[in-house]
Amino acid sequence: MTARFEGRTALITGAGSGIGRATTLRLASEGARVLALDIDEATLKETKELGGDNVVIRPTDVIQVAQCQAAVADAVKEFGRLDILGNVAGIGANSHVTDVSEADYRRMFGVNVDAYFFLAQAAIPHLLENNGVIINIASNAGLMGQAYSVLYTMTKGAVVQLTRSLAMEYIKKPLRVVAIAPGGTDTALVRNFSMPDDVDWDLIGRYTSPRGFAKPEDIAALFCFLASDEAKNIHGAIVSSDNGITAG
Repeated sequence: MTARFEGRTALITGAGSGIGRATTLRLASEGARVLALDIDEATLKETKELGGDNVVIRPTDVIQVAQCQAAVADAVKEFGRLDILGNVAGIGANSHVTDVSEADYRRMFGVNVDAYFFLAQAAIPHLLENNGVIINIASNAGLMGQAYSVLYTMTKGAVVQLTRSLAMEYIKKPLRVVAIAPGGTDTALVRNFSMPDDVDWDLIGRYTSPRGFAKPEDIAALFCFLASDEAKNIHGAIVSSDNGITAG
């Protein structure tokens, strides 16, 4: 690995597994110091063991606004600066829209949207000091309608618009904002995929690619490119990595 992030720092959510862990490890391997957040302390400790001295862990419930704000403050206190915010944590579920409870609705928006907003809000003043970057994990589900996942697609569509609107608000400032829109990726979220028993499978097939699933490391590699100086002209973009699902 190169040392293209030597001297830089990052805050990554969802770092206990999947894309968040892969991104944390890739950044650390390229010289970044990373504050890794997750609600699951046990998996965070595993990430720390894999990432070594460049990884500092902080158990955090990103639904709690105060914890988001405290995590950003801790990152700046620990590292003296903040260069990269990676909003990666996410949850998903599939159901008939009429079966979605208010509690499920609030929780998914809390993790998938509210946390992204409040972490960005807290981080932006620090990122502006260092020509920083925010990278949000959206989804192909934020770019297309999908049966039986209305709630999830709503949250990821919100991430797409958060990214674009932040990019416009800061287009004259030293901050880049980008989103990655993965398709199916081999993570716990996908491995725990389930559907109601009575779904119409004809409505599901177009959301999968014959090319199969990505690996978390594939998305982490793209993340690190977008976070690097090589991507200095990429601002406000929603970068698909979905094996062609949204191509046609």
